[in-house]
Amino acid sequence: MIEFGCCEVFFWGATNLSEEIKRLICQASDVDRCELGEVIQNLWSGYGVIQKVSLIGTEITPAVVKHVDLSKHRKNRRGWDGDASHQRKVNSYEVENEFYRSFSHRCSGFARVPGFLGGAQLGAGQGCVIVLEDLDSAGFARRKSRADMEDVSNCLRWIANFHGQFLGDLGQGLWETGTYWHLATRPEEHAAMQDGSLKKAAKAIDQRLNECKFQTLVHGDAKLANFCFADGTHISPAVAAVDFQYVGRGCGMKDVVYFLTSCFGDDQCEQHYEGLLDFYFRQLNESLKDDFVQFDELEREWRSMFAMAWADFNRFLNGWSPGHWKLTPFSQRMTDQALRML
Repeated sequence: MIEFGCCEVFFWGATNLSEEIKRLICQASDVDRCELGEVIQNLWSGYGVIQKVSLIGTEITPAVVKHVDLSKHRKNRRGWDGDASHQRKVNSYEVENEFYRSFSHRCSGFARVPGFLGGAQLGAGQGCVIVLEDLDSAGFARRKSRADMEDVSNCLRWIANFHGQFLGDLGQGLWETGTYWHLATRPEEHAAMQDGSLKKAAKAIDQRLNECKFQTLVHGDAKLANFCFADGTHISPAVAAVDFQYVGRGCGMKDVVYFLTSCFGDDQCEQHYEGLLDFYFRQLNESLKDDFVQFDELEREWRSMFAMAWADFNRFLNGWSPGHWKLTPFSQRMTDQALRML
């Protein structure tokens, strides 16, 4: 592994792009040469791509490279493409670099993440490449757009173990407040909300969550699409997680709430959330191996923040995309509960 280095500035549309990217990948992962493979996906708003790569040294190692282009603003499909949005993207990739470089090696057991193989930065803030273990080759080749209860449980186990691993961590170099929707980075969306009780209470809700006695590192974008599922029942753990652009300090309920919104509609949330909360806290307690004597206090505090975390995400959606399908009657009931708590 080598530290991030700099290179000459280039533009992503240049004809020598592939060769420049390959040079950076070799520099980052300390190999003689590499070969780029298929593009897995484009990054949000066109800020680069995630691509397969073969690292060629004494042996051939399958890997994935995330190459990020920060050279200019990109259009956002919902219109949020101003300076604040662009700077948030810049910060998010710096955070992701830092997470993989300095924190990912601590993720073990059920909190599986891709191993960090190296990284390099482009010159003058133009972007970066992050070279990671290929989770497909490690046995996590399945992606799901719908989840059954076993899938949901496996992902919640990952979330609980991640929270247990980083409980109390200061998250130096990461977001001071984790999640991509937190209020401090979303002033435009807050201003766009219709006047009402939720808009007025936004700062108080944010403050309640930020002042929790018990803080951990939250993934910050723990949706179903960011989990990779094992391609065989013999593999343990059953899932791994990717995409750590918005990891930072926070109450664990933020990840739990956001994950449930990515899996369930209104009726399913109503039917299952209490049992799944019980499961999450059992897994969290187990991950702490009975060494944490204040667990009952933590559980009481975080359970009381469940509705508050839901209201916090609801606040973001109301400003960012009024009429979004996640703005359901159940979501409103949770928000009303949080407002009564205030």
